[in-house]
Amino acid sequence: MKVKFERRDSTRVRGAQGFTLLEMVIVLGIIGLILGAAIGLSGGFTGFGREVQTKSKLQRINSALTMYRHRAGNYPSESQGVMALVEKPTTAPEPRSWEPTFKTLPKDGWDQEFVYKYPGSKDRSYPEVISKGKDGELGSDDDLSSQDTE
Repeated sequence: MKVKFERRDSTRVRGAQGFTLLEMVIVLGIIGLILGAAIGLSGGFTGFGREVQTKSKLQRINSALTMYRHRAGNYPSESQGVMALVEKPTTAPEPRSWEPTFKTLPKDGWDQEFVYKYPGSKDRSYPEVISKGKDGELGSDDDLSSQDTE
């Protein structure tokens, strides 16, 4: 019994050699263009995200002010401001019972401090906390208030 072996050529098939450096550079370039376009187009969403973040912080501050009133007997004065939620006020009206609500004062989505008014401009029986918005100017159209209705 004879077994016949066929000798195959030792050269590889062209498709099995892998990618060339040029092909890799082209693919990485295309991926870079797609990522760049995606990041550029997402710029409009960051403004909306900052607004949502600011509204959430306004709600947290409102809740903290309500808790402060229940402990202290009244809301902080305008001169005490939201800082009364971080440090115990030493000026009148001094709280009868006090606990810190925040370790540090929250800032709005544009990294600016909130403005505190008591009494508020819309509901005079409740304090108003205001974000100056994107432009950082109080009294402009982009301001966000804790007394705004949704």
